[in-house]
Amino acid sequence: MIYRMKVTAIIADDLVNNVKAYTRSSTVTEAITIALKDWLDIHNIKELNRQISQNPIYINNGQQIREINRSI
Repeated sequence: MIYRMKVTAIIADDLVNNVKAYTRSSTVTEAITIALKDWLDIHNIKELNRQISQNPIYINNGQQIREINRSI
């Protein structure tokens, strides 16, 4: 089931117009939805990069990466 929330927000016109242009959206709802999804994607990538940097995998040869891939 998909839940939706109706929101009233005071946002500067130029910001909304820039987001609409960036997302190539015709409606404010679509533009903000796309922008929020993009922001979350970027946030998740940054978090994954942080986790990987704390525990990186070093690969010395192709056989090692093939074994890792097959174990997943």
